[in-house]
Amino acid sequence: MKYLFILPLFFSLSSIAQTVIKPDAGIQQMTGEVSSKNVEAIIRRLVNFKTRHTLSDTTSKTIGSGAARNWIKAEYEKYAAESHGRMTVKFDTFTQPKGNRVDKPVQLKNVLAVLKGTDPKDTRVYIVSGHYDSRVTDVMAPNGDEPGANDDASGTAVSMELARVMAKRSFPATIIFMAVVGEEQGLYGSTHVAKRAKAENWNVDAMLNNDIVGNTNGMETDLKDNRSVRVFSEGVPTVAAASEKQLASLISLGGENDSPSRELARYIKETAERYVDQLDVKLIYRRDRYLRGGDHVPFLQQGFAAVRFTEMNEDFNRQHQNVRTENGVNYGDLPDYVDFNYVQKVARMNLSVLANLALAPAEAQNVGIVASGLTNRTQLKWDAPANGKKPAGYYILMRESVSPYWEKKFYVTDTHAELAYSKDNYFFAVQSVDAEGHESLPVYPKPVR
Repeated sequence: MKYLFILPLFFSLSSIAQTVIKPDAGIQQMTGEVSSKNVEAIIRRLVNFKTRHTLSDTTSKTIGSGAARNWIKAEYEKYAAESHGRMTVKFDTFTQPKGNRVDKPVQLKNVLAVLKGTDPKDTRVYIVSGHYDSRVTDVMAPNGDEPGANDDASGTAVSMELARVMAKRSFPATIIFMAVVGEEQGLYGSTHVAKRAKAENWNVDAMLNNDIVGNTNGMETDLKDNRSVRVFSEGVPTVAAASEKQLASLISLGGENDSPSRELARYIKETAERYVDQLDVKLIYRRDRYLRGGDHVPFLQQGFAAVRFTEMNEDFNRQHQNVRTENGVNYGDLPDYVDFNYVQKVARMNLSVLANLALAPAEAQNVGIVASGLTNRTQLKWDAPANGKKPAGYYILMRESVSPYWEKKFYVTDTHAELAYSKDNYFFAVQSVDAEGHESLPVYPKPVR
């Protein structure tokens, strides 16, 4: 369990007693219900479709992407039966035109299970996703033996197992559990959802992409690491590059490390390590692996906060490989090389974050740091959330400029605060919190007069 210090304003540090943020019992119960046996069953069932290549057969009931997506949808519908009507399941269908890695126009289908929020005034949406398509060495070979156990039946299993557990509960905000197609061909499925979310004005507060989250043995390093998981998050926001004014402001204020996605990554580390034992969340300051990409990228391109979860040490003998034995080395993304207990841990991480966010108040609005005078103190002001439940209070987060993590939390009940720390020497953010301790994402302030 991780401990945080709550430091009231205007008191000396020597007079502060340690305050423990207690984990929510309901979230603890949900994380405990995430089953490694269910995760294994889902992964092995997906592998049994032989190929889930985006361009594979869609008419067979037993082989190919069509059979796989129908089975995923049917499983989501089983979970939805426990939701008392709150969860609906549907295909997100679109036609992908001929293009890169698509040799002819093809109808594709994502699978979405939407757990509707119970507060009609709370418009927030949280998305957790894995991609159900698979591939081998030749990305244009749709009919090979393409098990895709780790890449990315593991991420799909995370999304599905979370839907099973969370469908029985209610949350003020909406959660979408996705299994998308077309990732290996060009992020086509996630691109379609992200563009749709933007066009339809979905209030996507965070998107969690799970891709390659089942291996605990590194290939070249021969390391076994079943407790570390990487969270990739971009610094300079993708959409900020389109505006010279936005980019100039970001650079002048030193906010390159405080993008919405970077704040989401910090939130994930703090929250997940509070609820999941033997878990070390590693913040990776990159959008994705070196010169590679995943299904969170289209959401970043539409201006949403999004991150990618991936195992610590990838085994590339299992990734994008034909199943074979060569020079005594086994290749292929087979389920026997997946650590199902590790996938369970990653799923619990996702669940703790989604539940804490969906139960929390919305973020504070118009968060500003007063820059009208020369002073070694810091004044912050903000507005209460416009929608959803009213916060019980707010945390002022603070860290030194060289620190990757928030180091102090000051609790206030007003919508303004003054701290005896210089805004030139520290970074700050504001976080809404309810009476039960569920925190919103932090909001990095802008200069105001």
